[in-house]
Amino acid sequence: MRMSRRERGESQFGCLIGLILLGLAIFVAWKMIPAKVKAAELRQTVVDEAKSAGTHNDDRIRAAILAKAREDNLPVTEDNIKIVRGNNEITVTVTYTIPLVFPGYTYNWHIVQEERSPILIF
Repeated sequence: MRMSRRERGESQFGCLIGLILLGLAIFVAWKMIPAKVKAAELRQTVVDEAKSAGTHNDDRIRAAILAKAREDNLPVTEDNIKIVRGNNEITVTVTYTIPLVFPGYTYNWHIVQEERSPILIF
């Protein structure tokens, strides 16, 4: 009985497509993962500062968020930070856009980080 090339598994086109897709996925992850880690670090700073609102004033909260953003090279300015206090609660909102540059395309990842926390006075 005679087998064709396809039946013997000698076609390499599928393997080539798979390798291309794997390479593309690795490239996208290489660009996205550092940005996601930096965004998560800034988010943690926003959470920590919102929780300490009873001992920190708005300027100190804003300065801590800006310092972390500068440390991580994130495009956050004072205008991107909104702090609202009321009814024994604080809301800290940070809005910014991270440009992720790919060959031939720039994806603008828009991030809104909002944290609400009760104001605890020690």
